[in-house]
Amino acid sequence: MMKSLQMAQPRSPGGSDAGGSDHQAYDQSIIVPNKLISVADSFKRKRLSWFATSQIPTDFVIQVQEAIFNVHKYPLVSKSGYIGRLEIQPSISNFGYDLKLENFPGGSETFEVILKFCYGLPVDLNPNNIAALRCASEYLEMTEEFEDGNLIAKTEAFLTFVVLASWKDTITVLKSCETLSPWAENLQIVRRCCDSIAYKASRENSSTGDIVSEETWWFSDVATLRIDHFMRIMTAIRAKGTKAEIIGKCIMNYADNWLPDMDEELEGLRGYGFGKSEVQFSILRRKEEEGAGQNKEQKTIIESLVSILPSQHGAVSCKFLLQMLKTAMVYSASPALISDLEKRVGMMLEDASVNDLLIPNYKNEDQGIMVNSPEQRTMHNIEVVQRILDYFLMHEQQQQQQQPKIGKTNVSKLLDNYLAEIARDPYLSITKFQVLAESLPENARSCDDGLYRAIDIYLKTHPSLSEHDRRRLCKLMNSEKLSFDACMHAAQNDRLPLRTIVQVLFSEQAKMRMAMQGKETLAREDNSEQEEHRQSTNTEIKNLKSELENVKTKMTELQNDYSDLQQEYEKICNKHKNASGWSLNWRKIKNSFHVKAENDDNGDGQQRSNPAGFRISFRRRQSAS
Repeated sequence: MMKSLQMAQPRSPGGSDAGGSDHQAYDQSIIVPNKLISVADSFKRKRLSWFATSQIPTDFVIQVQEAIFNVHKYPLVSKSGYIGRLEIQPSISNFGYDLKLENFPGGSETFEVILKFCYGLPVDLNPNNIAALRCASEYLEMTEEFEDGNLIAKTEAFLTFVVLASWKDTITVLKSCETLSPWAENLQIVRRCCDSIAYKASRENSSTGDIVSEETWWFSDVATLRIDHFMRIMTAIRAKGTKAEIIGKCIMNYADNWLPDMDEELEGLRGYGFGKSEVQFSILRRKEEEGAGQNKEQKTIIESLVSILPSQHGAVSCKFLLQMLKTAMVYSASPALISDLEKRVGMMLEDASVNDLLIPNYKNEDQGIMVNSPEQRTMHNIEVVQRILDYFLMHEQQQQQQQPKIGKTNVSKLLDNYLAEIARDPYLSITKFQVLAESLPENARSCDDGLYRAIDIYLKTHPSLSEHDRRRLCKLMNSEKLSFDACMHAAQNDRLPLRTIVQVLFSEQAKMRMAMQGKETLAREDNSEQEEHRQSTNTEIKNLKSELENVKTKMTELQNDYSDLQQEYEKICNKHKNASGWSLNWRKIKNSFHVKAENDDNGDGQQRSNPAGFRISFRRRQSAS
């Protein structure tokens, strides 16, 4: 170290030594190495001042932020081109030199580590301080020109070969870069860290295949980063072909970590436990407490996240889009961004819930005190839901060939339930209620029970409506589409106009009459069908019986023919046995002739009958065959 100190010379912008003859004193002190080494033995810290203790008095005072460093000039000049180029004026107060480093990267803590490096003390490079040391060394121009293995080379090697090879260290370094702008950006530290994180995350996604886990391990780490760094990582991940579902889930996880949950903050609004003014001013008070800086940060986060949302359907949930819409309206996001969110929600409206659509009708602080008109005092923002519904209908018209009825059926139930919720608002005008209820086409509702429930709640909340307004409201529903239970309830509902009750009863009577006629027709058709079935069954039974008798007769004839053939066969066999024994002895032949003569006298009729019998059996066999 001493050899390098002797070789390093401070440089002035003109090429001459900075400090003039003052360096001769340092040259003399270098001759006594032990005394200079004692400078690096320890630093004494007193409040915000640092003192280098040695036998050689300090001659250099450097101020970084609020900290004061009393050090020697030569160790710094020998390694820093920036300090060597400065024309430092002598100090009047302490017979040395004074220097104030403005906007020093990393602050006083980083400068203290650099002082240790300049004095030859061991320096611990770690992910927490490496980015600040890299930026500070660039600030002080600690290049290889002044010393081999200077701080720029050491920090750069540590970043490249140690930090970027580790996911955890890269996240740590990237978070430390949040306070090092613009140095970290100019030195490409942020870009290299973002590219490394994106590469590791996309490689993990490709290894998992088509399965997208509900919570990927790297989501939580990325969610701790600043929004501009998160944006760069998401852009790099998307460029590497990562699926939209993974990007959407990562964005939702980041929003949960940085944005407030509007549903929890406005808890109680659905039950109407707060007045309208209390809800509005509670939001204003919360924004005032957060401060203008935090409000601007929240607005930036919202606008940034919406700008990188995947365009694919289903990449993010409809609930998340509505939460983003509520938050964007609270923090006064741009109208173009709010319109974009409304269109996205409209394309996924069938996946929404009633609670998600309850968007409070709050005021922004830049709009002043709210107007006491009924339109301004409504609990919910009906206009936003109306625009979302219009976007949904436009999208359905463009997708008519992809089963639009399914979506309309789900949305009709959702709209009826939403109307039932907002009907409890005493400041909701009948015009807004009517326009929203008539937004869907007539064929979208297969049953009007939900619409009847919403109308009944509105009539109950607004008992002072005129008879004309009651009739106007009841015209929204079709009494023929009401179920039997709804008709029975409407028939006994005193809040309905008399004309509506009569229409409900008449339609129910007509449906009952049609049902009875339909049952009689069905009964007649059933009886005629049963009679025809019986007649056909009887005919089939008779045919089967006749066929069975024919089979029995043929079976009997075949059995008789078989018996006759068996008898004929036995007779022929007996004759062959008698003829084969003629050569045994003459007595037997003679006796056989006597027996034959006797048989001729007694059995003429039998011999005549046998051929006849044989012919009869033969004919039977032919007939049977």
